[in-house]
Amino acid sequence: MDIQIGNYANFNYLWLVAAVVAVTVAAAVANRRAVARFATKNLTPFLFPASGRRRIFKLGIVSAALATMVLALVDVRWGKTWREVPQKGIEVMFLLDVSRSMLAEDVTPNRLERAKQQIKDMVDEMAGDRVGLVVFAGDVRQKIPLTSHYNDFKRTLDEVGPHEVDRGGSRIGDAIGMASEAFLDKTSDHKAIVIFTDGEDHESDPVAVAEAMHQANGIRMFTVGLGDGEQGSRVPVQSSPRHRSYLTHNGEQIWSKMNGEVLKQIALKTDGAYIPAGTKQVDMASVYRQYVAQVNEQDFETARINSYIPRYQWIVGLALLLLLTDTLLSGSKRASAVPHRYGVETPPQDAPLKPTRHSKSSTHRTSKHTHAA
Repeated sequence: MDIQIGNYANFNYLWLVAAVVAVTVAAAVANRRAVARFATKNLTPFLFPASGRRRIFKLGIVSAALATMVLALVDVRWGKTWREVPQKGIEVMFLLDVSRSMLAEDVTPNRLERAKQQIKDMVDEMAGDRVGLVVFAGDVRQKIPLTSHYNDFKRTLDEVGPHEVDRGGSRIGDAIGMASEAFLDKTSDHKAIVIFTDGEDHESDPVAVAEAMHQANGIRMFTVGLGDGEQGSRVPVQSSPRHRSYLTHNGEQIWSKMNGEVLKQIALKTDGAYIPAGTKQVDMASVYRQYVAQVNEQDFETARINSYIPRYQWIVGLALLLLLTDTLLSGSKRASAVPHRYGVETPPQDAPLKPTRHSKSSTHRTSKHTHAA
């Protein structure tokens, strides 16, 4: 059977079920020992009336009910059905600088890896938006076309690096031009470009290109600047673990600084926003909600999705049935209980009293005294 698990994390609640069972068993054992210390064996059944098998059976029912509830929380699904899902959102193209300067370590672990995580943080806030990815350095390449499959998008993003392009440098303007052509719908007012870079650019005139794309297609652009803008940082190159070297030019080490002015002008000319992340941690989920999500949405075509059918209702019903069974067993136990006092039955009030030996001899002596009188 083809089964889908919706939330694996909720399996951790099984530890709570195990803890409940362990505590219950320990309490039962402690109670049994306490009764054994204060009562003889013939009185134990009356002070501890439930049988061992019955208690084990009841504990099994309750444990099964709790485990079944955990299974419902896990969201087990099976069977598939086709359903129509209306799509509404915006189209967002992410532009990621993969030049060697993005390997600078003035942010942890480096600028490129920080940018990847920031993109993921934004994607995690999306619901219905289409996302795509363009990588650039001295060359430009569309890595991921616009898609709504966020997990696939993030898996591909993890693999991106400087090896994606053949030439060094950073041509932001060329990347903006390619991203503008990658949008599926050519109408205005529902498209956004988010650029992650340190701002270094080599003769691609990014501000002019960004302004032209905004005027022609209504594309709003949001820029995120990464790196130290004052001192900068050296750019490491691959080397042996024992010896680390840095990128040089004409025998001198290159220090890469963030150029925030270019990114600020791109955002200003396109009705967007500039986020000077620098070397700080930035809440990109809030950035998405505050800026990117404000772009006007549009209705996309309805998607037909073959999805798994939720079955938690049946599982919850089974858990309730088990709890009801436990309740009925507890009720039948109380109803069948008969009052005892140390094992001596109380005779009915209308039953004739049988004379005891003592009463019979007393009667005989009384009759003798009567005759003597």
